Amino acid sequence: MIKLCKVVTAFVLFIGITSSLKAQVYKYSNEFLSLGVGARAYGMGGAVVSSVNDVTAGYWNPAGLVEIKDNIQLSFMHNEQFAGIAKHDYGAGSFKLNDKSVMAFSIIRYGIDDIPNTLNLFQNGVADYSRIVNFSAVDYAFIGSYARILPIEGLTAGGSVKVVRRVVGDFANAWGFGFDLGIKYKYKKWNMGAVLRDATSTFNAWQYTFSEQEKQVFVATNNQLPSNNLELTVPKLGLGVSRKFNVYKNMFSVQPELTAELTFDGKRNTLIGSDFTSIDTKIGVEAGYKDFVFLRGGVSQFQTRKNIDGTESYSVVPTIGIGIKLSNLSVDYALADVGEGSGTLPFSNIISLRLSINRQN
Repeated sequence: MIKLCKVVTAFVLFIGITSSLKAQVYKYSNEFLSLGVGARAYGMGGAVVSSVNDVTAGYWNPAGLVEIKDNIQLSFMHNEQFAGIAKHDYGAGSFKLNDKSVMAFSIIRYGIDDIPNTLNLFQNGVADYSRIVNFSAVDYAFIGSYARILPIEGLTAGGSVKVVRRVVGDFANAWGFGFDLGIKYKYKKWNMGAVLRDATSTFNAWQYTFSEQEKQVFVATNNQLPSNNLELTVPKLGLGVSRKFNVYKNMFSVQPELTAELTFDGKRNTLIGSDFTSIDTKIGVEAGYKDFVFLRGGVSQFQTRKNIDGTESYSVVPTIGIGIKLSNLSVDYALADVGEGSGTLPFSNIISLRLSINRQN
């Protein structure tokens, strides 16, 4: 009880300190948490809210954790974007507490390393290239999740607590905190899921530190010097429905899913957009053979684009993937267009592993 009181007191003090900062809502705040995790999900275009049933559910929909049959499940993912400039890594582990509840822990890192800092390049009006040093811009998320089977048949619920750490060299850093809530419901052969990300708005408390010379560089180049502030990420609602079809003596399976992601931070360039909410549609399908080999495909980010001649055209982001399950080890691969269908950036190769561990009674 004493430890709990200390934790609550520290959290209240943190809220009190950060509340004195100027709070601002940013449309793309904590965007690294919108990239997704796991090659299976990438291969299906992110349409997994209702079908996810492994350790990655701690990110996609925590209610899906209770469908894990293994006592312990571990997952790792590595993804390099923009020709290796940005690195996206993920690791997670789930632990079955009993027949009705599961908990999981996840870590996400998204970073760009070796960025040249030229703020101190000039000294007394003379360029000194020895003064250039490199820094990293790195985002971390630490996620703790819990899920439980509810008394209502077919209904499960879960939640995740997120601690966000963002660091930009020695200039800026932030701590953040937020919640995700999810539910899943099975009706006959249908799966339905909903997840409310940043349920109470996730906040990042930013602090900036610059030397006097660096401040002078900002002023001399007509750049605004950033000040300490509180960055808010508004809630986002994901809704999904899927169904698995078994064919030809259950040797083959096909599982399509439709997911809709609703944002409430102003009009976006999505399939359905308005000042109140914008809806981004994701469609994915997974075809399996004897629960051994899986082929996946998906489309997402339906957008309209204006051409040079003033006309409009539609674009989507396609993804494909493959998975192999070998006893307790699953290997998944996906090929995704991180350039949002522009065709100007190289495709990303996403690889993830999942290891199942079962304790001996």
